[in-house]
Amino acid sequence: MTTLGEALRAGTERLLAAGSETARLDAELLLAHALETDRTAVLAHPEAPLGPAQVAAYESELARRSAGEPVAYIRGLKEFYGLAFGVDARALIPRPDTELLVDLGISRAVAALTGMWRRASGPLRVVDVGTGAGAVAVAFTVTLRRRGYGRVLDVLATDASAEALALATENAVVHGAADLVRFRQADLLPADEPPFELVLANLPYVPSEEVDRLPVAASFEPRAALDGGPDGLGAIGRLLALLPSRLAEDGSAFVEIGAHQVASVERLADEMLPGWGASVHLDLGGEPRVMEARRAG
Repeated sequence: MTTLGEALRAGTERLLAAGSETARLDAELLLAHALETDRTAVLAHPEAPLGPAQVAAYESELARRSAGEPVAYIRGLKEFYGLAFGVDARALIPRPDTELLVDLGISRAVAALTGMWRRASGPLRVVDVGTGAGAVAVAFTVTLRRRGYGRVLDVLATDASAEALALATENAVVHGAADLVRFRQADLLPADEPPFELVLANLPYVPSEEVDRLPVAASFEPRAALDGGPDGLGAIGRLLALLPSRLAEDGSAFVEIGAHQVASVERLADEMLPGWGASVHLDLGGEPRVMEARRAG
């Protein structure tokens, strides 16, 4: 009978042969998923036997991963900002680098909510543009609720995809944020909403000709969530063009960008947002990741 340790070794070798750069981790996560347990339990008992049904489930998952399918889709789960989000082919898998967008949004929101001017104002109006699986909106809102700011937030999450919004709504329900985040199908910023004081956006920014050169795992994700047009800046440019009419006085917008797009995005900002303040924030790897645009009051 196959043991956990033997299954892990065999699975790792199989995924290495298939080209996975994280073969051991993938094997651990998939075996834990097949056994409906966690990695700690798998690693703690290498001598434990696997039943026929468990072996079959694991083999099926290894086959899917060997074909390039992302582990997150196979598990139906991706950790982001300390929370577990349901994921599937309806939306892009949340990336660790995008956690910077949440960090920056939370920092700016707390500064606004604790400022003297805010005490007599209504809720802070926030929008997550291109919400996908809802990771940014939900993580942002849940974190601020834990800090006692839940009742002074008005958070909207938009996406052009009805399927993605359905997934995002499911995640909001799981994390108890369904009453704090409004989800709406829209192209970027709805014109009938009052101006926003904080805009968070993770839009498609991969140039069209580069999408097909991404790792095979990306081919399982919605192309529309990756393809940013010929220069990768189609959606970002349209968003920047809307900010003068959709961002409130003293508001801020944080937009995720590609590491090699800084100069191009700065040129767009200079053209579309003259007189505004702009800066670029680096991710943990030291790469440019988020552009901030600030409207002077």
